[in-house]
Amino acid sequence: MSVEEHKFPCDQCGADARFDPKLNQLVCDFCGNIQPLDDDGPWSRPIRELDFDAAISRDLPDSDYEETRVVECPNCAAKVELGSTAHALECPFCATPIVTDTGLHRHIKPKGLLPFSMAEEDARDAMGKWLGKLWFAPNGLDQFARKGRRMQGVYVPFWTFDAQTSSSYSGQRGTIYYVTRTVRRNGKSVQVRQAKTRWRSVSGRVARFFDDVLILASKSLPREDTDNLVPWDLSGLEPYKPEYLAGYRAEAYSIELDAGYEIARDHMDRIILRDVKFDIGGDRQRVQSVNTKISNVTFKHILLPVWMAAYKFRGETYRVVINGTTGRVSGQRPWSIWKIAIAATFAAMIAGGIGYFIATNPELFETVAY
Repeated sequence: MSVEEHKFPCDQCGADARFDPKLNQLVCDFCGNIQPLDDDGPWSRPIRELDFDAAISRDLPDSDYEETRVVECPNCAAKVELGSTAHALECPFCATPIVTDTGLHRHIKPKGLLPFSMAEEDARDAMGKWLGKLWFAPNGLDQFARKGRRMQGVYVPFWTFDAQTSSSYSGQRGTIYYVTRTVRRNGKSVQVRQAKTRWRSVSGRVARFFDDVLILASKSLPREDTDNLVPWDLSGLEPYKPEYLAGYRAEAYSIELDAGYEIARDHMDRIILRDVKFDIGGDRQRVQSVNTKISNVTFKHILLPVWMAAYKFRGETYRVVINGTTGRVSGQRPWSIWKIAIAATFAAMIAGGIGYFIATNPELFETVAY
């Protein structure tokens, strides 16, 4: 993972401007100047898909690549990107100071991004509400985490994959039928219905076009956290413009294209298996084999907005991530041992009461069972 803090000069005073999610324009906090985003330049072209096979073969044009200076954090191993003149910074993921020489990292340029639409104060409120609703969280945690807490806006890297698939399969379709038999219960003969399955061999073919299969391209964030931030409205993607990144950090991918594609294929295979079972039909399905041919694979490298906060509680560090467009929250949290112990004691008391009631009134439950 490499992360760079992007800066964009104000066209009036030259100070650093920032992208304002509410105004959708650049704002200078020093002189108050507001300037629109530049609609000119190479990044103003429509977002285009890139050929996957060409990228794997290193046959993409040089214009689709860029080189940046990176350094690895000695604490969390995150690779942090430095500007052309910077030699020191603080790791945005663990707050460790970094002072070191740098090396070059060549990677595929992002083609599009989803701009931040939620301001920092709104993200902070969303985090506070999320923390306040956590069960078994220590008292006062939400106030502790919100008090003067600075959040970091980060554009997180993702891959998207498109592909046409055609799958032939073989399996069995199960049809449920019932037989009636007589059994003895409590000294009496009763009739019961028993479900059985009749199986028939089947085969067929299914096809599906996958559009924008979204794969996290970062190792710095737990995948379960970013998975909890869905949905992302990719219809709102904008062509990459450096102005959108003004005042934010942008993370370069640490999961390479081929590894991202393997993750995408696992996702596709699960969807194809679901399609196969639906095509088999019946009441139950057995899938014996699936042979998938995939073609016309294309991809995009995109950036999605995440507000991030790291806080310490009783000596432990916790991280919260927030979808920068919807406000959906995910992350790590501490647990209150005392609250858990009280809840467990209360649950044991209820279970004991129910057990005592059943033990002292067996005839009631025998009648109900009968």
